[in-house]
Formats: sequence, C-alpha cells, structure tokens
Amino acid sequence: MKFDYLKTKIIPILNTNNVSIEDKLKTICELLQSEIRYYNWVGFYFANHDTKTLHLGPYVGAITDHTTIPFGKGICGQVALSNKNFIVPDVSIQENYIACSLTVKSEIVVPIFVNAINIGQIDIDSHEINPFTSEDELFLEFVCQEVAKILA
Repeated sequence: MKFDYLKTKIIPILNTNNVSIEDKLKTICELLQSEIRYYNWVGFYFANHDTKTLHLGPYVGAITDHTTIPFGKGICGQVALSNKNFIVPDVSIQENYIACSLTVKSEIVVPIFVNAINIGQIDIDSHEINPFTSEDELFLEFVCQEVAKILA
C-alpha cells in the first residue's frame, strides 16, 4: 500500500538536521500532493489559542485567501474546537464550509496534538467527491503524530 511506503519517507524528512521546521512541513506537503493523486491541496494550519484563530503554515496547491480562520468557521475551524478528525465527502452539502475554490469537492482535516493540546492540523482538499477512506485518516493521524514530535 502506498501509505506504508509514504510512512518510510515522512520520518526521514522530519529528522533531517539543519532544515527549518517550515521547510520540513513544506516537503511533506509536496510529497503527499505528488504521491497521492487526489490530494490536490495539502497544508498545515496552526492555532493561536489567545485569538482563537488558525494561521496558514506551509502548503502546496492553489493560492488561498484563507490565511486566518476563526475557530468554529469552516472545516478547519470546527476541528480546532472539536479536536476530532473531520472528513467531508462532498463539500457542497456541508453547511459550515469555507469555499476555497470551485474545484474543491471534498476535504479531510486531522488535528495535531502536542501535550494533549490541539496546536494545529493538516488540511487536504480534493477535486474528487468522496475519495478519502479510513486508510487516509489513519495515515494522516500518523503524519500528525510524527509532526507533533518536532513541534513539542
């Protein structure tokens, strides 16, 4: 399975010396987008708990105006409050959705926890309806757990 292969690529990226965290995260975004055909936009958002906002970090894909998202707004904002993964098979029927692009059909967001605090998330948009499976979710949980280790 491709996810097992990608796991072997994630850890060395994160453990590379003399590379900034931002560059490591950008490399992960590039890897995921290039290796998984339905990962069309891949990025990280990080929480500011004082202002209750998420702030865009490294990403690849179409340029987005959504560089700051209030907690509770859109899929990412809901994950900031719920602390739970959120898979949206079809964004057109999701009420609290922030439209990034007309080409986005589905989305998956998985939180990143450091010391049991939701400090951010990985956000992936797809141009396909309902491409994300439980295998995607488990893989992205793995990615977030590994990312958390370098952010702790």
